[in-house]
Amino acid sequence: MSGFDLFDALDDSNSGSASGSNQSSGQGQPTSSAGIWPEGQSGGGGPWQGGGGPWGGNQSGGGGMWPGAGGGGSNPSPGGWPSPAPASGPGPAHGGGSTPASGPSPRQSLSVPYRLNLRNGVYDGLLFVIKGVIKPNANRITIDMCTKGDIAFHFNPRFNEGGQQVIVRNSCRNKKWDKEERELSGFPFVPGQPFEMEILCTSSDFKVSVNRSPLLTFRHRISDLRSISTLCIYYDLDLISVDQRTQ
Repeated sequence: MSGFDLFDALDDSNSGSASGSNQSSGQGQPTSSAGIWPEGQSGGGGPWQGGGGPWGGNQSGGGGMWPGAGGGGSNPSPGGWPSPAPASGPGPAHGGGSTPASGPSPRQSLSVPYRLNLRNGVYDGLLFVIKGVIKPNANRITIDMCTKGDIAFHFNPRFNEGGQQVIVRNSCRNKKWDKEERELSGFPFVPGQPFEMEILCTSSDFKVSVNRSPLLTFRHRISDLRSISTLCIYYDLDLISVDQRTQ
């Protein structure tokens, strides 16, 4: 049975129709006329307090400033592993372990929805740096780390969910949403303002930093990290650049 292409569903993302209780409340997933998206999510998730400066010394295993992320998983990053090379997406992508140029990024926009193909999957020490500007009247943005048929990491800041700002994190396996994580102190995204977001993959979790401040960790629910084949970005932002490098 062949897996569905998550990115193909984006064509209907603005249609306003959805199935499942959570889609209508801003789940952050594109609507698919083929009905590939799962039913609504259940609430839950544990709190985590970020703090300190940007990335600490030893990112693997959740030491230092990343409480609650220790242990679990064994996907070391051997020196011989190549850095994943991006394939063509809706816009140009910087990649392959290169370091972005210093100084302010030029105000150019990559196409949104945006997809970056990850030919070698993800692995311990792989860092994504995403720069953009939140639209002035933003409702939500979504960043997904996807396999062929599942979502390994769903990151969904919502700017007005019943008058509240919340960042929903989840995964989707076998077309069904897992348990949400939404408890968090702070909301770093500001409508009309630029941001720089880092997603660091370790052997046990994804660590997210925004504007050089650690924000949260999300423990891996899909253990085969090399099966994660795309990074998808969509909704209410102007996307300036997406870079990847190995720590």
